[in-house]
Amino acid sequence: MTMMECSVCHSRLTATGTKTVSKAYHRHRSDFSSKSRALNILLVVGDCILVGLQPILVYMCKVDGSFKFSPVSVNFLTEATKVLFAIMMLLFQAKHQKVGEKPLLSISTFVQAARNNVLLAVPALLYAINNYLKFIMQLYFNPATVKMLSNLKVLVIAVLLKIIMRRRFSLIQWEALALLLIGISVNQLRFLPEGTTALGLPVATGAYLYTLIFVTIPSLASVFNEYALKSQFETSIYLQNLFLYGYGAIFNFIGIIGTAILKGPSSFDILHGHSRATMLLIFNNAAQGILSSFFFKYADTILKKYSSTVATIFTGIASAALFGHTLTINFILGISIVFISMHQFFSPLSKLKDESQNGSLEMTDGQNNKRSKDASFINMTAGANKDASHHVGSDERAPLLPV
Repeated sequence: MTMMECSVCHSRLTATGTKTVSKAYHRHRSDFSSKSRALNILLVVGDCILVGLQPILVYMCKVDGSFKFSPVSVNFLTEATKVLFAIMMLLFQAKHQKVGEKPLLSISTFVQAARNNVLLAVPALLYAINNYLKFIMQLYFNPATVKMLSNLKVLVIAVLLKIIMRRRFSLIQWEALALLLIGISVNQLRFLPEGTTALGLPVATGAYLYTLIFVTIPSLASVFNEYALKSQFETSIYLQNLFLYGYGAIFNFIGIIGTAILKGPSSFDILHGHSRATMLLIFNNAAQGILSSFFFKYADTILKKYSSTVATIFTGIASAALFGHTLTINFILGISIVFISMHQFFSPLSKLKDESQNGSLEMTDGQNNKRSKDASFINMTAGANKDASHHVGSDERAPLLPV
C-alpha cells in the first residue's frame, strides 16, 4: 500500500494500487455472475440448439458428397450477416436510449469506441486464420484424429485464461477440466476407423506444427475475444460486435481476393454454388457467432466449451431418435464423465476455498482502510491546525495544477 503526502496540509493519504483495482474488477465480475444465472441458462440452451443444427445443415449442403461452394465465401457472408445484425441492434438500442445518455450513433462516440476496442482486430484475425486451418488439417489427419486433437483446446484455453485474464482455478476445477477432456475423448473414440489409434499421427514433418497451430489459434481467439470485450465492459456489446465482425469481414474479403489471384477471377463469385441449405448454414453460423459474444462478455470461455460439449451430446441423442443411429457404450460413458465434470467445475465446493480467501482478504482490506482513514483524519486535523497558525506565502497561493 503506497502513501502520498499533501503539499498543503502535509497529511499522509493512501493511494489506490493496481492490485486494488484488479480486485475490485474481479469482485464486480463475481457480483454480476451471481445475478446472471438465468442469462447463462438461456445462452447454453440457445448454443445447444444452434451447435446441434450445424452438422445437419452441413450434411444438407453437400452435393454428391462434396461442396460446390467456396468455404471462404461462407465465412465472408457469415461476417457480413453479423455486421448487418449489429447495425440493426445499434439502431434499435439508440432509439430506446434514455434522456441524458450519451448518443450511441454520434461520430465522437463511434470514434472513441473504435479506438478503445481496436484490440478486437486480434481475435477477428485469429478466427479468420482458424477457418482456413480447418481445411488444411484434413490434408494431414483423418477427421476422427482432428476431433481428438481439438479436445486439447480445453486445457489450452484454461492455461491462456490464467495467463491473460489472471483467471484463478481451484484444484477441483483443474480436475474437472481434465475429466471434460477425457469424457469428450471417450465419446469420440467410436468414430475412429478400425485398425487405427486415437493418436495415429502421420509421419509428415509439418503435421506436428499444424497440430500446435490448430490447437493454439482458436484458443487464443476465444480468450482474446473475452479479454477485449470485458476490458471495455461499459461499451455497448452491439457496438463491439460491429467492430469485431467488421474486422472479420475485412480479413475474409482479403482471403477472397487472394483466392481470386491464385485461382483466377472466376473464384471471385462469392455466391457461386450456394443454395437454400447454405443460406441456412450461414444464418446458423452467424447466430452462433453472435451468441458467442454474449458468452465471452457476460459469462466466460469455459462455459462456452461446456455448452458446445453438451450440444454434441444432444446431437447424438437426436440422431439416434430421428435417424436410428446406435448409441455405443463409449457415448454413454462419455456423457457420464462430461456431466460429472460440469457439476464438479461449477459446484460451490470448487470455489469454497477461493471465496473464504477472498472474504478474509476483504476483511483485512476493510480493517486496513479503517485504520488508514483514522490516521489520515488525525494527520489532516494536525495539518489544518498547523496551517492555520502560519501566514500563507506567495508561492503557496499558486494553483496546484498547471493552467
